[in-house]
Amino acid sequence: MINVLLNKSLISIVFLIVTTTCCYAEWNRYTITGKAQGTTYSIVYYGKDSIVTKKIIDEKLMQLDNSLSLYKSDSKINQFNNSEEGIILDKHLLAVIKKALLVNKDTDGLFDITVYPLIEAWGFGKTKTENIPDASGILSLLNCINSDFIELKGNYLSKKKPCIKIDLDGIAQGYSVDILADLLEQYNIHNYVVELGGELRVKGTKQPSGEKMKIGIESPSENEFDNQPFNEIVQLNKGAITTSGSYRKFHESNGRKITHLINPKTGYPQDNELISVTVYAEDAITADAYDNALMLMGLEKALNFVEKRKNIAAYFIYKNNTGTISTKASTAFLKLKND
Repeated sequence: MINVLLNKSLISIVFLIVTTTCCYAEWNRYTITGKAQGTTYSIVYYGKDSIVTKKIIDEKLMQLDNSLSLYKSDSKINQFNNSEEGIILDKHLLAVIKKALLVNKDTDGLFDITVYPLIEAWGFGKTKTENIPDASGILSLLNCINSDFIELKGNYLSKKKPCIKIDLDGIAQGYSVDILADLLEQYNIHNYVVELGGELRVKGTKQPSGEKMKIGIESPSENEFDNQPFNEIVQLNKGAITTSGSYRKFHESNGRKITHLINPKTGYPQDNELISVTVYAEDAITADAYDNALMLMGLEKALNFVEKRKNIAAYFIYKNNTGTISTKASTAFLKLKND
């Protein structure tokens, strides 16, 4: 048994693969690993030969960086952020923007890609700072935060204010996972797990056994920032799982933990009982887009939100009124666990 541990601090996801070496020589298991988008990736697929190579994967990831990365000075996203009025988008940025605007409407603005000025102000942008913004600074920045200030017409994205800047950190990795999954499909590979930065997409089964893929969700302790054993297991043969959590990116200021999850309506970091949200959806871009918004909602509102939608399921880790860490799952997520 080979355990691939996806290091996500409190919530981590492990893909359990059982290899069988008997009479099924035609099936082989291939693994490709590397670094991309400031994190690591791991691809496992079953096939007759190693038709998809690391070079093919890395070339695709480079194309995505050229479009979506804030750390490439000439990327399409930086071209938009540095523009006065807007730019013509490439196919990758266009696809992500379309999805982001849909989720923005569905979450009543809690998922908002124009939050980047606040991300920078709180010390999570390209330029790091230890000074947290004051109330007047936040109020000023909120004048540049709202997806209503951007407009998509065809493949042209315009901005109504020069100060508008977008950040795709809450959706780009999910989209990248989907693109890599689509790449495997183009090579007639239909049994795989694609993981990038802990975001996963699964298709098919382990071969030749036909077992479903197993995804393990970490069971937390009283200290939500400790790594924990994996007690919750879901079995999948199709779909995507992503996680958002207050533990993933944070820094301290005057003894206060400041999370990277910034509420675009208030301008302040997430401050509620939720520690993490794991989301299941048919594709990774959907799961990735919703997990941050659910974190900002708080447990009760987030659970009600998920139960009203057929396209997502969710598993929550939170602190209850006594300070004890507890878990809760939506109806559809419970079914994943019990299947």
